[in-house]
Amino acid sequence: MTTAALPAAPALLSASEFLRLHGGECGVDLVKGRIAREPMPTPEHGRICFRAALLLNAFIEPRDLGRIMTNDSFVFTRRTPDSVRGADVCFISHARLPKDQPLPNGPLETPPELVVEVRSASDRLRNILDKIDDYLEAGVDVVILLEPAAAFATLFRKGSEQQLAAEDELTLPDILPGFSDPVRRFFE
Repeated sequence: MTTAALPAAPALLSASEFLRLHGGECGVDLVKGRIAREPMPTPEHGRICFRAALLLNAFIEPRDLGRIMTNDSFVFTRRTPDSVRGADVCFISHARLPKDQPLPNGPLETPPELVVEVRSASDRLRNILDKIDDYLEAGVDVVILLEPAAAFATLFRKGSEQQLAAEDELTLPDILPGFSDPVRRFFE
């Protein structure tokens, strides 16, 4: 009796290999050295991401607090094996990435303070929660998960989560003192 050899597992990719092969693609993350594809976002997903960036930027820009990024901006979340996640919306302060320092031509090496993820109908909750855990483990202070189907938000911090209904005020006193907007505005 002969036994067939099992195919070898694909080699783990480093972040630099991932960026060379997939750096311009939307909906592709590197998770523990392996490619993770996400469904293409819907127009509604894009609209809510834009709203989130717009509302946050309206507070951040006049106060010169830092930078907002969108469109799956890459963030390093782990080394060896490497993980690079694409944030729907993120904020990094001038304290973490000085104003006079240009944005990297690759993933953010320093974790942003805030990441916003918008759940699409095609997203599996387990995958989103894994992504949120990766962000928090990497040093992101707060991850906001916006749920368009139910018009609510969940704020995740290391060791805690807080669910907010549409009429609740979303505040971020530890990151953006003074910021306050009803959750429903993110979905308008």
